[in-house]
Amino acid sequence: MSRTALILGVTGQDGAYLSQLLLGKGYRVVGTSRDAQMANTSRLERLGVADAVEIRSMAPNDFRSVLKVVSGVQPDEIYNLAGQTSVGLSFEQPVECMESIAGGSLTLLEVIRYLGAPVRLFNAGSSECFGDTGKEPANEDTPFRPRSPYAVAKATAFWQVANYREAYGLFACSGILANHESPLRPERFVTQKIIQGVKAIANGSKEKLKLGNLDIWRDWGWAPDYVEAMFIMLQAEKPSDYVIASGRTHSLRDLVDETFMMAGLDSHGLVEASEDLLRPSDLRYSALAPERIMSELGWSTKQDLRKVVSKMYESVLH
Repeated sequence: MSRTALILGVTGQDGAYLSQLLLGKGYRVVGTSRDAQMANTSRLERLGVADAVEIRSMAPNDFRSVLKVVSGVQPDEIYNLAGQTSVGLSFEQPVECMESIAGGSLTLLEVIRYLGAPVRLFNAGSSECFGDTGKEPANEDTPFRPRSPYAVAKATAFWQVANYREAYGLFACSGILANHESPLRPERFVTQKIIQGVKAIANGSKEKLKLGNLDIWRDWGWAPDYVEAMFIMLQAEKPSDYVIASGRTHSLRDLVDETFMMAGLDSHGLVEASEDLLRPSDLRYSALAPERIMSELGWSTKQDLRKVVSKMYESVLH
């Protein structure tokens, strides 16, 4: 018998790649949207899997709505990828951020506990929860010091999952995800903004690429690799939380320079720093140590920054 996966946030970048992965493994894939009739399935369509994914309407913060979907679908695995996804937006909408991430996570956990079904839950956490650890790479034992409403909400959801695992015996785990990119990223994300901006300049635009702080450092990975880690975590014998990252840190300036190089250009004089794009507080340096998932589950990412940028840039040329 085929297994069934329920994906909250199925229309996003990760939801689309995860759907493609699971369908390839013979899963029945059901996704949720607040309004199934109005769901933006463009990413699923780009991957050629839209017709194979069932989409159900669900309000993540409404217990009855979540209960109806989970009890009706009867999934073997649930992937919680829903909620606000932008650090920048979280400063503008902190209440919505907390409600959509932490509120949605708690409702889902309560439904699973109420039903008592042997479902396995993956929760999408974030490396933003660690805050600034200096130059010391963060691992699963590093304390959280969140510096944005988004990171606070993700930290809250992380501890909710850990508590339900320990208190109620749920198979529930969180992947502490580093930044991971792909051609499916929306343009509000800085990586896609850079790709599109450089393409425009290469095509003759006289507008400079406007960015905020170029001196931030992140671990950037390839999204299709990261959804494989999500799947692998739910196949493990016991539930455990893992850092999902490449283990390589680069500055935003490195990413910008790499993208201009892909276009055959020098970034000098083509980039402009804008104070309007600075955040109230920002994580300057993020380094991560994914050794535990490598050693215990055998997962690692295969793409470095140059390959990630190359794949994203090539996608906008076609």
